[in-house]
Amino acid sequence: MAATLVWLRRDLRLADQPALSAAAERGLPVIPVFIHAPEEEAPWQPGAASNWWLHHSLARMDEALAQAGSRLILRRGASLATLLDLARETGADAVFWNRLYEPAVIRRDQEIKKALREAGLTATSFNAALLHEPWQIATGSGDPYKVFSPFWKACRKAGIDTAPGTVPPHLPGPGAAARAGEDWPRSEHLEALDLLPRIRWDQGLAEHWTPGEAGALERLQSFVEDSVRAYAKGRELPGRDGTSRLSPHLHFGEISPRQIVWNLREAGLDLDAGGAEHFVRELGWREFGHHLIYHFPQTTEEPLNPRFQHFPWRESKQDLQAWQQGRTGIPIVDAGMRELWQTGWMHNRTRMIVASLLTKNLRLHWLHGARWFWDTLVDADLASNTLGWQWAAGSGADAAPYFRIFNPVLQGQRFDTDGTYVRRYVPELEAMPDAKIHAPWQSDRKPPGYPDPVVDLKTSREAALEAFKTLP
Repeated sequence: MAATLVWLRRDLRLADQPALSAAAERGLPVIPVFIHAPEEEAPWQPGAASNWWLHHSLARMDEALAQAGSRLILRRGASLATLLDLARETGADAVFWNRLYEPAVIRRDQEIKKALREAGLTATSFNAALLHEPWQIATGSGDPYKVFSPFWKACRKAGIDTAPGTVPPHLPGPGAAARAGEDWPRSEHLEALDLLPRIRWDQGLAEHWTPGEAGALERLQSFVEDSVRAYAKGRELPGRDGTSRLSPHLHFGEISPRQIVWNLREAGLDLDAGGAEHFVRELGWREFGHHLIYHFPQTTEEPLNPRFQHFPWRESKQDLQAWQQGRTGIPIVDAGMRELWQTGWMHNRTRMIVASLLTKNLRLHWLHGARWFWDTLVDADLASNTLGWQWAAGSGADAAPYFRIFNPVLQGQRFDTDGTYVRRYVPELEAMPDAKIHAPWQSDRKPPGYPDPVVDLKTSREAALEAFKTLP
């Protein structure tokens, strides 16, 4: 009897899952499979924090499938060869999956779709990750947008509140013995994928996050009830819990943007005003990043603005290490970098501050920052990571002007006025008075163990402006 393979990747949920729903609608056995092949995503294969999240998300997905009378098959190895093997083992005549948009993955998926069809299988892909496909939104001349505001206006005009799909009412297994685990193809044990760190540094991640579809829905509900109405202001204050923290759940497809927008609408919120509007625009910014990486795949390594190919970046292992370790001597920066290391996440306002210091005051290449974030963020997303770092460096789409160089002292005083955030992650400054906590070098009460600033903010700003003037 024929069956349908559902190739799961970063779409680890049951609701609003187009590939899974389409497979269930065929009425034939559905075989969900996840293939661990990180080398196929090189040079941006998942980092350590992403692998930690993936391990737990796969565990939750397997539990959810079991409750639906199904199970998750885990395999390691080349994706195409594994899919062909599974098709032979199960008698599957079709393979369904949801699309991804990273350059290496697009190339891989196109080759796999072609090879599967040549082997006589039905191979069909779906949109599960975006409100609109990258080829659906274009300027009047048919070109991709490079500026966010008109892009988002076009997305809004095309509609962003389509009803999400529901959980399939039934996932047919391969036979009556499926519940006992018989008649299913062989599966690896989750531990065999070797996703968890051998040296257990992940306690902070476990304390702050609940991977999986249920965790995503719980976080969304909490955000809608407690924070979204004040989001316009709350999103700027790193010392408060004013953001959704849905980004890792979105990246791993434990929740979809359609579900988020629909839930906001169902809660009676106006998507064109107040906190809900600001939050939905952040979903739009994520969407913008995916559209850009689709149309400009070279930007994962190269500046979108070709002038920046000639920018005189510095090289300093010592300065880079101080930044990575949260030992720059600039409290708001150090707090952000330590939050990242301890929790696998960083507040967006602080992300902009630390990125500005790295690329402009320290004048280190934005790829150094992108790669560090890639390894340490639980929400490391190639599209968003590329867009954010190129924006900070001034080299990307809708980028911050080259002369916009954040003063981290003023940023700290404005967005962490009482020092709550700094004291949380830089406890050696706990006794500093509020008036000096963002510039402790100006006080005779600075703890001797806390470093002096790695760079003079005024002179480094002037040096960065001079460097920008050399661009052709």
